[in-house]
Amino acid sequence: MTECNQEVFSFASHFSRRVEASFTAGQVSTDGGALLLRQADRKIGLLKRVASCFTDRRSPLLVEHQLGEMLSQRIYGLALGYEDLNDHEQLRHDPLMAVLSGRRKLEEPLAGKSTLNRLELPGGSKRYHKIDYEPEKLDALLCDLFIESRTEEPAQIVLDLDATDIPLHGHQPERFFHGYYDSYCYLPLYIFAGDQLLCALLRPANIDGAAGALDEVKRIVAQLRTKWPTVRIVLRGDSGFCREELMAWCEAAENQVDFLFGLARNSRLQKVVGKQMQEAKLEHAATGKAARVFTEFDYQTHKSWARARRVVAKAEYLDKGENPRFVVTSITPDKWAARELYEQFYCQRGEMENRIKEQMCLFAYRLSTEEMKGNQLRLYLSALAYTLVEALRRLALKGTEWAEAQVDTIRLKLFKIGALVRISARRVWLELNSTYPWKQIYARAFDALRC
Repeated sequence: MTECNQEVFSFASHFSRRVEASFTAGQVSTDGGALLLRQADRKIGLLKRVASCFTDRRSPLLVEHQLGEMLSQRIYGLALGYEDLNDHEQLRHDPLMAVLSGRRKLEEPLAGKSTLNRLELPGGSKRYHKIDYEPEKLDALLCDLFIESRTEEPAQIVLDLDATDIPLHGHQPERFFHGYYDSYCYLPLYIFAGDQLLCALLRPANIDGAAGALDEVKRIVAQLRTKWPTVRIVLRGDSGFCREELMAWCEAAENQVDFLFGLARNSRLQKVVGKQMQEAKLEHAATGKAARVFTEFDYQTHKSWARARRVVAKAEYLDKGENPRFVVTSITPDKWAARELYEQFYCQRGEMENRIKEQMCLFAYRLSTEEMKGNQLRLYLSALAYTLVEALRRLALKGTEWAEAQVDTIRLKLFKIGALVRISARRVWLELNSTYPWKQIYARAFDALRC
């Protein structure tokens, strides 16, 4: 039974001692590890440049919360696990969040939910029109951060393209029912280079999965080639991106971009690999294990393709029966043999699906505003929060047990550290939990991020 007497909570215990608790510890934060995020940001210069992608039409004399502070507050909040604007009604009084956001007067609260809501209803809104953003600048910033992360020109850059569904539970604009996902949803396009995010484009669900991909690829390739004119670039995606306009653009002499796309199977393709499938079936019967036989051939669709292209086929036989798979590519056999092309190169795109899951860990699915532009901004904010955490993982956690950990694991184990916050005239002092079990990783990460 719990007793409450003058804000002291007393609990019965199985031991001889009673357990008592009271809200008398002073300023305590649960996010002591967030200082590492701040150090990562100082390394890559993300947040100081995000504000330049926005237009602030508010009267400077009447502004209480600076644009940069609000953006930092929102992005750090997403990285730390606070998905709703309502959370900031409490977070605005957290001195550690004020430090992260760059607030000079720590004794004054940060922006509340209503102020942040006006930030996320940009430009075109009838009610809120003081703050707007430029998608082109945010897109360019994501690509610039990738370029700046390389000290030398890479030999090859693989751009992974994929679309995912974000279910909608309200009456958001341009909501459509998607038969494959069996829900009303949006269908955003993501483009990654390794673990780094280069594009997060919000789209309605009543379009082809590759819609808009060519324009984004053109933009990214142009930006990359400005820095590295001769770098080899490969596009990689599933069969949803196997489109003539995308492949033809890659093959154009002035572009010099390779591609590797999945190819949807059909009766014609399955007939071509009939001999190899029979071989795989016989091997499976003899060994009782999954059997794979690879082959390749030139292939051209009857209507949609302008030319024949190299297709690599995997004739696979499993316990459940035939499982053929096909990919189409501009990469020549002397660079990648059929089996290695499929198993070692194409199958690596599965890692991108893990990166998309991390966007959901950063609440990219919270797209509930009344305007597409506002929902696109929320998608950008989640993308920027991911970029910040990815920079921390890449720069500070390499060689540790969390070098490949996902965002939610890093958040739980590295950011959620109890900290007693003491503020004086000259410094902010954090006393971190002395029983924190991963002190060595924290110290190593902090040393790696020293500017």
